[in-house]
Amino acid sequence: MRTLTTQHTLLAANSVHANHLMAAGLIILPILLYAALFVGALISITASRLSGGMKLVWIVFAFIAPFLGSLLWFVFGRRDASRRRRFA
Repeated sequence: MRTLTTQHTLLAANSVHANHLMAAGLIILPILLYAALFVGALISITASRLSGGMKLVWIVFAFIAPFLGSLLWFVFGRRDASRRRRFA
């Protein structure tokens, strides 16, 4: 038979374990989202109809400033690539 102190100890241990899992999730989730944004940008850049030189510029920018470069590609670069495709 468990005493009240033992039950409190077990509850506290479970609470600490749950907090560690929550903290790990809060660390891992942004890293996974960041990686998905970066890889998605690289795939999108290489699949775009931009010239080889412009693709290289965007890829270098994505590697130099991974978050900002990827974000700017999706905000401005893709739009510019599709605009060039319409006028070409």
